[in-house]
Amino acid sequence: MKILVIQMKMIGDVLTSSILFEALRKEFPEAKLHYLIYDYTYPVVQNNQNIDKFIIFNRNKSFGKLAKELKAENYEAVIDVLSNLKTAILTGISGATYRISYNKFYTRPVSTHVFSRQIEAKTIGGAAIEKRLRMLSPLSENFPAEIKPKIFLKEEEIKSAKQKLEESGIDISKSLYMIGALGSSEKKTYPLKYLAQLLDQIVEETNANLLFNYIPKQKTEVEKLYRFCNAETQKNIHLDIYGNDLRKFMALTYHCDALIGNEGGSVNMAKALEVPTFAIFAPPLNKENWNMYEDGKKNISVHIRDFKPEVFTDKPEKQLKAEWASLYKEFQPALIENILRQFLKINSK
Repeated sequence: MKILVIQMKMIGDVLTSSILFEALRKEFPEAKLHYLIYDYTYPVVQNNQNIDKFIIFNRNKSFGKLAKELKAENYEAVIDVLSNLKTAILTGISGATYRISYNKFYTRPVSTHVFSRQIEAKTIGGAAIEKRLRMLSPLSENFPAEIKPKIFLKEEEIKSAKQKLEESGIDISKSLYMIGALGSSEKKTYPLKYLAQLLDQIVEETNANLLFNYIPKQKTEVEKLYRFCNAETQKNIHLDIYGNDLRKFMALTYHCDALIGNEGGSVNMAKALEVPTFAIFAPPLNKENWNMYEDGKKNISVHIRDFKPEVFTDKPEKQLKAEWASLYKEFQPALIENILRQFLKINSK
């Protein structure tokens, strides 16, 4: 049996969808399992022994060439986790016996099985996990209800990150937090002045060292955040220590006591590394879609809807997306401080 999983999307989506390979490998040990992803997402699934082949798509590869390549593979099953118009075309062209997608008007004609994205989660894994695993049901009834995503770091990567921290004067016997300072866009980034207040709280209560998750082109923004912090907090911030690629970021995060900041791919990576997370959701997002493995202790998330549900009354998603800035303004640090304090008590040295 040869099976293709399609997830040409963001890092967090690719990592989360990788759970399908663990489930498929256990059920079909001899199957050939392929994963179609964008090139920049490969590092989060690198070294995953459950995946036999990565089909990497980038701007240099034509869609037509990709379609021919997939058709030539003669897959028995194609699982289109993304289910947009382009991937629906790929699914249909594949000619697979099982063509599994989410239920859209353009996926129904080309798929043998379609599933709704709207589910009520029954496990701690949450909706993001359960709705993916449910897509495997046409192939077997023996798949589990939940599996946790995993990242596979090599021992030398872990050792190299530890050495980098020690050479920079970081004492890893003291609390160390990775800060998700910036979201994937301005609309998904907690206001920097507000986040600075939370960083002041973190340092005041734990005296922890802080690392920032950023890439060089974002340095101006993280320096702005740094300047918003008080002088004592600034002493504990190490802007010169950062992962300039995904693998190095993950290796540094491995040594942290928690990742705290904007919800996104970095939060998903930390969870996959078994590092505690405190995630701040952007106002327009539905927290229930991505609050995976939350237990109120090791993994916690906050959303303005948790504190001011009345602000969302009778407002469609389109309006919420348009009002993101005003909603963030309402999401003041005072709302978060007590929950963060409890998280720090549990996840500090």
